Amino acid sequence: MDYPTYGQFPGFGGQHAGASAPGGPGGYQGAYQQSGMPGMGGIPGMRGQPGVMSGMMGMPGQPGAMHGMQGQPGGFPGHAGGFPQASPFSAQDPLWPYFTAVAGQDGQIDFEELQRCLSQAGISGSYRPFSLETCKIMIAMLDRDMSGKMGFSEFKDLWVALNGWKRNFVAFDRDQSGCVDPAELTQALSSMGYRLSNHTIGAIVKRYSRDGKIFFDDYVACCVKLRALTDRFKERDVSQQAIVNFPYDDFIKCTMSI
Repeated sequence: MDYPTYGQFPGFGGQHAGASAPGGPGGYQGAYQQSGMPGMGGIPGMRGQPGVMSGMMGMPGQPGAMHGMQGQPGGFPGHAGGFPQASPFSAQDPLWPYFTAVAGQDGQIDFEELQRCLSQAGISGSYRPFSLETCKIMIAMLDRDMSGKMGFSEFKDLWVALNGWKRNFVAFDRDQSGCVDPAELTQALSSMGYRLSNHTIGAIVKRYSRDGKIFFDDYVACCVKLRALTDRFKERDVSQQAIVNFPYDDFIKCTMSI
């Protein structure tokens, strides 16, 4: 059984969103080139203003340091030297200021903090910001310890996936209306490697469309859920035959946690 690789987006590469080496096709640094991060060029419809957000660098003694931060660059009160799971290079990461601006002392963010972080980073571009419900399932997609929160490394993985999904959406939103129709959604899912029946596509359209249109937030929610459920299924499909025996409790946990 060939499962979707998530990275099969126009101009995005053909590997798992987080699997490519930094700088490679579909990789983390490659996503920055199209992400519209401050100071970087973004594709049409993505926010890409020069410079970085002031007052968010989190580097004591440097311009823009966050009030009350201590220790080494990127330090956080109670955690000298930075967040517990952050690498020494995190403070130089373009996403680090946005993450530290909303994260708690444990170096994790919940769904409300994720919404603020993504809004500040401008990933939605000209589209409406992500809803809290979409942010919940984003965290659930990568939340292996069932903590309900996300660390910085998971946030970077999410960022790469979101940029791929956005480029895919823009490719099919040809009139730049901010939505796609059911036929375009079918094409978009197919381009990502999903091979679904017409009946299943119809069920997805009914779930995520409004007046026959699928808006960007709903589109991303659909992509997140498809990826998360496919991951859960693939973990249990040891024979790679696209057939799995689910204990009832396991099935409920997999579906209800996303």
